[in-house]
Amino acid sequence: MKKLFLAAFALALGATLGAIRTSAQAPASSQPEDKTAPSYDLKAQAMLDLDLQNKKVISLVEVLPQDKFNWRPSADARSFAEVFLHIAGERYQILALGGAATPAGFDPKTYEKSTTDKAKIIEELKNTEDFAQATIGAMTNADFAKPLPKLGPQANAGDVIYILAADCHEHMGQLVAYARENAIVPPWTVAAKKAAAEKAAKDKAEADKKSQ
Repeated sequence: MKKLFLAAFALALGATLGAIRTSAQAPASSQPEDKTAPSYDLKAQAMLDLDLQNKKVISLVEVLPQDKFNWRPSADARSFAEVFLHIAGERYQILALGGAATPAGFDPKTYEKSTTDKAKIIEELKNTEDFAQATIGAMTNADFAKPLPKLGPQANAGDVIYILAADCHEHMGQLVAYARENAIVPPWTVAAKKAAAEKAAKDKAEADKKSQ
């Protein structure tokens, strides 16, 4: 099953990357060579983004009642706990595609169903995020450009990091839908509304003071 997943993943990744890069490349005769320095640091941005997403996921775990961890929208969908652990486990699995060594004892076949305990899930999310940060942080620019032909003719290690970040966002959207279905407002939304209300009150107070 794991080999089938990796084969399908590789084919999909190769096709996607090929389509993106082909459409983005104009004929050499009509496009001058771009010698400007890169304006986007994938390494720094990926590490920042993954850290932020992990904090959001953990904050949702913390406000979720324990009796909701087995909730799922349908029989064929992952439960709350399984989505949390899926996010955690894919940090191992996706980074392994780039050559990272998966920690001893990690079994992708059983990991997602290994626990529904809130404290253990938070611990797993923290541990796998530490793994992702350490793995990406240790990569050099040359590592990011390293070809990975097993994933596609134009694939490289940087694409694996991009896929990891994109995958986390996908499952964050899934968790938001789960939360809303259970009348749970994501903590970051609560915080944003509170900050907006405080700013509005401050602006009104300043406006009233100036009008006096």
